[in-house]
Amino acid sequence: MTQKRATPTIKRRRVGGQLRRWIGTTKTGDVAKSMDWDGTRLSRILRGTYRISGEDVRKLASKMGVDDPEGIEEVARVAEEPIHSGWWAAYAGRIGQNYLDFIELESEAQVLQIQHPVIVPGLLQSPGYVREMITRAPTAVSAEHAEVLVAIRLARQAVLSKATKLHALVPESALHAKFESGPAIMRDQIRKLLDASEVPNVELQLIPLTVHPTYGSNGAITILSYKHPWAKVASIDSPMGGNHTDEAEQVGFLQKEFAAIADVALPVDKSRDVLNQYLEGLHQ
Repeated sequence: MTQKRATPTIKRRRVGGQLRRWIGTTKTGDVAKSMDWDGTRLSRILRGTYRISGEDVRKLASKMGVDDPEGIEEVARVAEEPIHSGWWAAYAGRIGQNYLDFIELESEAQVLQIQHPVIVPGLLQSPGYVREMITRAPTAVSAEHAEVLVAIRLARQAVLSKATKLHALVPESALHAKFESGPAIMRDQIRKLLDASEVPNVELQLIPLTVHPTYGSNGAITILSYKHPWAKVASIDSPMGGNHTDEAEQVGFLQKEFAAIADVALPVDKSRDVLNQYLEGLHQ
């Protein structure tokens, strides 16, 4: 049977990445031989350009002596999933692949740690704030494409209605933004933050104006944690959709960066007090 080639989606690449971790230092030629494959087939599976069946995931894990039934079944399950699944699949070809990859990574995470040095993070943005951020961007897009981006950002917020835990670090400076549309934009945004701060699976901390600017100066960070056995992923934001890595050293560095910023941010209860103060001030 001819092996069907699959689009190297983030799902396939992550399956390949987990297989590489199981293979470890074993020579890929020996692995391929044990599976009765040629080296090209294994190489493409590990890169995510060929699909591997759940049955072959189990077989390869057995050959490698992996003693992790739960992890093996999880990888086999994902290997069997359709390439194009999830609400974001409808936007394929309309937004960049990096952004599509990030949406999928975000939707499947169990824990999200998000820090932005300038604005309110996307998962906590009110509809009016979302529209301001997208339609007033210096790199203007067409009105039609702007509506697509607005719809996507609001749809992404559905992760907070699941069991996904969110730890968000929001810069107090973002609350000083002025919009031509009037103060109602920021008033609604602060209400959105206050509502989010009351949700059990959300931990929201403000980064006060008094914090040294070196904290957060390296840009926006998102760290995504998953169920066993998937590796954590770190994403660095960019206008092109961001860059994502599950390389342990890089993820570890960004986790330390996030933890350092969280340490100087206001506690959750104090953050809520400050948000209320801003809301009262905007009512004056």
